[in-house]
Amino acid sequence: MQRYKCVVSYDGTGFAGYQVQPGKRTVQGEIEAVLAKIHKGEAVKVTASGRTDSGVHAKGQVIHFDSPLSIPPERWPAALNSMLGGEIVILLAERVKPDFHARFDAIGKEYRYVLYLGKNKNPFNRNYAYHYPYPLNLAKMEEAARHLTGRYDFSSFCASNTEVADKVRTITDISLKKEDECLVLGFKGNGFLYNMVRILTGTLIEVGSGAREAAAIPSLIAARDRTLAGKTAPAHGLYLWEVFYEDWVQKSKTTKPGV
Repeated sequence: MQRYKCVVSYDGTGFAGYQVQPGKRTVQGEIEAVLAKIHKGEAVKVTASGRTDSGVHAKGQVIHFDSPLSIPPERWPAALNSMLGGEIVILLAERVKPDFHARFDAIGKEYRYVLYLGKNKNPFNRNYAYHYPYPLNLAKMEEAARHLTGRYDFSSFCASNTEVADKVRTITDISLKKEDECLVLGFKGNGFLYNMVRILTGTLIEVGSGAREAAAIPSLIAARDRTLAGKTAPAHGLYLWEVFYEDWVQKSKTTKPGV
């Protein structure tokens, strides 16, 4: 058996999320169905760096699976993509050590959230950016982002039904970048709680709109109360952009998929 790591890009619009769910179309389900065909009906379990919700997209999701087939790593993307269709694309594949784990070996992730600031709705990005046609004070948002950067208990910024007990996470960087009529918010950290990026985004939008003061962010963090933070931004503006691993930090300079 060989273990393979793949970087996967997908359009989350038509899926009920990444993780397999009975009776629903999911990213994991589609990939595992194709792998079963390649393995002549044998089930092949796929493990990801983490799940994404319905409507959430990925530029650089990472998965691993085991296979007894002697297919060179560079041929796996073509073999899988030929049966996956256009919504899911395997960008690259490589052999890894047998104990590599896409989730547990990840040392960090980057998410991006896209706001479309144009006055009118755009039918071509309606599934890929949250339309917010109102003024935003980027300087205030950047001030709030600085307060959110660091190691904190982010209980105020995760879904109330989050099952994880330890809600301490480290955000290493939050960036805001204007791209034409879009504002792209980037979040890098060692891990993120359920709905955390979407709630952080909703809170930053409130700061930018003047509904919340940037200086109030430290008190909000300290409160550890989800009801005090901003609304959860819609799923379709969110992208899992990249997952970081110790064993490919150097290689990523040449093998990271283009975006």
